[in-house]
Amino acid sequence: MEAEQLKDLVIDQLEGSKAKDIKVLNVKGLSSVTDYMIIASGTSSRHVKSVAHNLVSSVKDEGVQPLGVEGDDVAEWVLVDLGDVVAHIMMPQTRDFYQLEKLWDPNWKEVSAQH
Repeated sequence: MEAEQLKDLVIDQLEGSKAKDIKVLNVKGLSSVTDYMIIASGTSSRHVKSVAHNLVSSVKDEGVQPLGVEGDDVAEWVLVDLGDVVAHIMMPQTRDFYQLEKLWDPNWKEVSAQH
């Protein structure tokens, strides 16, 4: 699956799982690890875990095998590594603390979640 298609699939799944404040960072040229980072918030640790689980299930249904899932035991921050797309599903306070959007580039390029 192409990176753009995978990005759209991830966004659709996050929206369907009622994830909040979805942001897409185009990190092509900034990272050799991935093309897109998608950051979203959950409303509780249970919601964060559920969003991540639904995302993994959905991409597997489309034939994409996640490279890794980290943090789902505590569910303050769950990272789902899909290769060209890395999804970070976080509790709002965790997201505020780490500020991944600003970490990658103070003038970060947001790609609209509306596709």
